[in-house]
Amino acid sequence: MPLLIKNGEIITTSARYTADIYCENEAITRIDRNIDAPPGTEIIDATGKYVFPGFIDPHVHIYLPFMGTFSKDTYETGSKAALVGGTTTLIEMCCPSRKEEALAGFETWMSQAVGKSACDFTFHMGVTKFDDMAEAQLREIVKRGISSFKIFLAYKGAFGIDDTELYRTLKLAKELGVVVTAHCENETLVAERSKELLAAGKTDPGQHHESRPPVVEAEGVHHLMTFAELTGASTYIVHLSCQEALNEAIAARQRGVDVKVETLIQYLVLDKSYAERPNFEGAKYVMSPPLRDVRNQSVLWNGLRSGLVNTVATDHAPFDFKGQKPMGKDDFTKIPNGIPSLEERINLLYTYGVKTGKIDIHTLVDVASTQVAKTFDLFPRKGAIQPGSDADLVIFDPNYRGTISANSQMMNVDYSAFEGWKLEGRPSAVTVRGQVAVKNGKFVGTIGRGKFLERKPSHF
Repeated sequence: MPLLIKNGEIITTSARYTADIYCENEAITRIDRNIDAPPGTEIIDATGKYVFPGFIDPHVHIYLPFMGTFSKDTYETGSKAALVGGTTTLIEMCCPSRKEEALAGFETWMSQAVGKSACDFTFHMGVTKFDDMAEAQLREIVKRGISSFKIFLAYKGAFGIDDTELYRTLKLAKELGVVVTAHCENETLVAERSKELLAAGKTDPGQHHESRPPVVEAEGVHHLMTFAELTGASTYIVHLSCQEALNEAIAARQRGVDVKVETLIQYLVLDKSYAERPNFEGAKYVMSPPLRDVRNQSVLWNGLRSGLVNTVATDHAPFDFKGQKPMGKDDFTKIPNGIPSLEERINLLYTYGVKTGKIDIHTLVDVASTQVAKTFDLFPRKGAIQPGSDADLVIFDPNYRGTISANSQMMNVDYSAFEGWKLEGRPSAVTVRGQVAVKNGKFVGTIGRGKFLERKPSHF
């Protein structure tokens, strides 16, 4: 069925204007004033509302075996949460352990998503070891439509790679035109500091930060940048949290290293005092890298506004406060990492970024949609409002007023890190390739309609 969105204020990275958008055969086919709807067209009146391109979360974990347990969402619950929050495309981290083969891992992650997701999806392929077999399988995975890798300079013995593997992964990525996304910390420093803290009886969630302070993250970024400079590979630093790490990325960029920077909505609105809350409440806020001192928030907001920071993601990794976080009750290193926020990213960016003047509305579109699409070989199919682009659209009501609560969220987790926070604005309707998936803020989409997005590498 064709779809016509009437009278909305279209917002892109550089323009805002009122017009109608006509969609058929899953794509935007016409943008104009006063388009007449042919018979049988579904019509959405967007008067008084913004129309954004569908938002893309470049960093999520839906299926994640981690620390002896599994993340709580499935593609059914996760894609519903994404869509209600205005995110129409997910890029998930496919993270097999060092014991698994890359191709088997890729097929496992695909099996979790195909036929089960209500929104479109693709993956960053985790490189958790590098040998001749892994290289051959990574080449095959790229042929199947993956154009980004994920590496960990952390989690020694689980996901982490050594320097020889790092060098060879970056060399392969350069050859294939693949961008390498990287978790940047120094795993040796984290391991040694964790041992020292635990030996001193410092076991509470707040100690997680002390095991990996900003200088440890900055060292990881510096380390990656050295290897990227020598190989010429394109890199993307995931979940950058602090000024010290950003300084290292900027210095490398000034030397000519091709590096983009992602931060998370959590780092923009939360700080390390949340993880220091008493009675184990701080475990809700344990993630890696950790929440930082509040001074870093203005650094990251300014980075988004100036273009030094390119994207905003969530690193969504939902673990229950009651059933899973207590694995680390007496040892902070055993707390499953993650602050679930897939559903709230855009609402928080708008309410606490745009409405407070920290960023403008065009920057919101850029960092949460368009830049992601361009970086990961999805543009202009995604991240744009123009004829020929997929009809992924978010009709956003700036007059909505509401409150975040775990009781009403779609994410399959037993708490909200933002319980009781006020919102000013939310998506009222969301479309996926021209089909309405959210109406009046409620999911009305089709489970299984989401497509795997094949991507062609371009970072040569």
